[in-house]
Amino acid sequence: MILETERLILRQINENHTDDILKIRSNEVINQYVKRNSPKTNYDALAFILHIKKKTQDKEIIFWGISYKDHPKLIGTICLWNFSDDRKIAEVGYELLPDYHKKGIMSEAFRNVLIFGFNDLQLQKILAFTNQFNHDSQTLLVKHGFVLDEKMKGKEIPDNIIFSLKNPL
Repeated sequence: MILETERLILRQINENHTDDILKIRSNEVINQYVKRNSPKTNYDALAFILHIKKKTQDKEIIFWGISYKDHPKLIGTICLWNFSDDRKIAEVGYELLPDYHKKGIMSEAFRNVLIFGFNDLQLQKILAFTNQFNHDSQTLLVKHGFVLDEKMKGKEIPDNIIFSLKNPL
């Protein structure tokens, strides 16, 4: 599943992206707001890629690597995952290397993933869990019409707040 924007290509990740995934998922700036086991080695990154490929095959996740059209290196990732049993609600997850922040890149990728989720997957709602201190993430969500759902709280990660967007169609 490939999505294209004016500047970007969003595509499935594979074993050739091991170095890029290691760089993205072990980045300290990104990880200050994300609670996860970050890869320490290429082997860890490869294991993550194989895990994502299996989850994609099983239709549990749709995961894209983000790169510029004219540059093959991944600069971030974005996904739809954590689908409800009836597949009407999904969660969006995203990360971008700090060198590419504040350039409209994630907004461009995000817009296309939302369109895909609502039009192609017929989702009724998309959720986004973000750290209450990650103001850039909150700004992105609000820019794209998400609203803070003050009733919902992150159960596993108490610092998370939850935004949602209903299908506008």
